[in-house]
Amino acid sequence: MSGDLPDTPWLRRFHAAEPGALRLFCFPHAGGNASYFHPLSALLAPGIEMLTVQYPGRQERFNVPCIESLTDLADAVAAELADRVGQPFALFGHSMGATLAFEVACRLRAQGAEPTALFVSGRRAPSIPAPGSVHLATDEELIADMEYLGGTNARMLRNPDLLDAILPAVRSDYVATETYRYRGAPRLDCPVTAFIGDSDPRVDIPMAEAWADHTTDGFRLHVYTGGHFFLVPHLEAVAETMAQSVSTVQTLSTQN
Repeated sequence: MSGDLPDTPWLRRFHAAEPGALRLFCFPHAGGNASYFHPLSALLAPGIEMLTVQYPGRQERFNVPCIESLTDLADAVAAELADRVGQPFALFGHSMGATLAFEVACRLRAQGAEPTALFVSGRRAPSIPAPGSVHLATDEELIADMEYLGGTNARMLRNPDLLDAILPAVRSDYVATETYRYRGAPRLDCPVTAFIGDSDPRVDIPMAEAWADHTTDGFRLHVYTGGHFFLVPHLEAVAETMAQSVSTVQTLSTQN
């Protein structure tokens, strides 16, 4: 394993990594949990040590109050990661998690910890507003939006007991996402790689390309077939791209 870490309820690690492996912090989508990234961890191990952020209000943190502000959530996560970025690290987030990963990257950079790379998936750039009112809708309308986007087991959405358990966290995440407003920040000095689905109703190519405005380094966009949760059928390709990108950045860093 790539070094023991202090216990924290904020992070989950699913697979061991080889000594010196780059540390990748992953941020789930709205309503998601750490387990969503277990398959990605399996694909990246042991060359990359993946640690997934577990938001309050889900799975083993079910009884912990949710945080309904994306900036407050970023503050809390950045504080948790501050002592865990003493080695090369990168960040990856999907949908809401992409914006959160960016905000955490900005905070860590301000503390002198520049990430090696930022990977963002299924999300428009922070500088492009994404207002919404689904968080104010009825439970039925919220469930309908989840069905529309996909990514949630249909049987789960028809199980009253499970819905009672997950809907508070889902609504909290929708509040955080739809009330988020970009406050401006210095551009990151690491490369940014974006992934989107070609039929994602939440983000199109121009929205994704705007991520280039948030870095002084390189930017690349990868477009796959599929909707908001294109990651599921294309996970192996995304994992390969991430591993190659990390390897390239590390090689260049060593040469410099």
